[in-house]
Amino acid sequence: MSPHPSFSSLQTKVGELFLQNPVMLASGTAGHSAEFSSFLNLSELGAVVVKSLSPYPWKGNPAPRVHQTPSGMINSVGLQGPGLEKWAESEMPALIESGAAIIVSIWGRTIDDYTEAADFCKGLPTEVIAIEVNVSCPNVEERGAIFSHSAEMTKAVMEATTKINRPRWAKLSPNTSALVEIAGAAVSGGADALTLVNTLLGMAIDIETGRPILGAGGGGLSGPAIRPVAVRSVFDVRSALPDVPIVGVGGISSHKHALEFLMAGANAVQIGTANFADPRVSKKIIKGLRQWCRRNSIEEIASIVGKSQPSSRLPIQ
Repeated sequence: MSPHPSFSSLQTKVGELFLQNPVMLASGTAGHSAEFSSFLNLSELGAVVVKSLSPYPWKGNPAPRVHQTPSGMINSVGLQGPGLEKWAESEMPALIESGAAIIVSIWGRTIDDYTEAADFCKGLPTEVIAIEVNVSCPNVEERGAIFSHSAEMTKAVMEATTKINRPRWAKLSPNTSALVEIAGAAVSGGADALTLVNTLLGMAIDIETGRPILGAGGGGLSGPAIRPVAVRSVFDVRSALPDVPIVGVGGISSHKHALEFLMAGANAVQIGTANFADPRVSKKIIKGLRQWCRRNSIEEIASIVGKSQPSSRLPIQ
């Protein structure tokens, strides 16, 4: 079910899943298929997380959908996608052909939607190594608060996806003061790992018209501005749930940023908004991590996971 381990200093384990390195492309930033294969060899990444898919086609939000900010961007794409069945038929084959380790992200408007998505995912090929259960996108009306801000609903979503026959990761929102509680609920519901975090709620206003710039009004803020929030989220959840695998995401654009997440407690990372500025950034981050490990005589990058936690603050030699 997982790729054969490659024995290098960057070999990474997220729960029972082996990845050849800790660097993945985050959902929503690299398309549904092998779009990035013209920029880099997708088989050299830890994994590619496809843009979130529901059991049905979804048109997303009205334009404009993306607005650049001084320290990132706000998006309100609204989870546009072809639906799981159409994706598997027309877009998954090219991604398999690329040699990528594939992680499918799923979402729904109701618990029944998640159940239906889980039923479909049972039949996906072994190249799909995990399913990321997105309970946290802020860009679908009402849904975000219903699921991502409620421990009870988050647990219910995870319980609704138990038929998935491969690791399930719960992608959680930073837009709540109860993140640690919700993370615990996701694990109680069956999550094998946690992806921390999705975007922060944000808005930009056109001062000439006095109206929001994005077609749906507000959107999700991503990029460098949210990195400290994401690092703190990883740190807090790792402190509370020391044995739960964590995937960190939010504002990573260099190997130094990735190291910050790993030391906070993430087992692996995902690269998101930085892909828009430089589609080859993930390859550069992998190279930077490898060089850093060599300079610091780190034989296994897993040895630095959680180094910032109070119980494991040891100097890196």
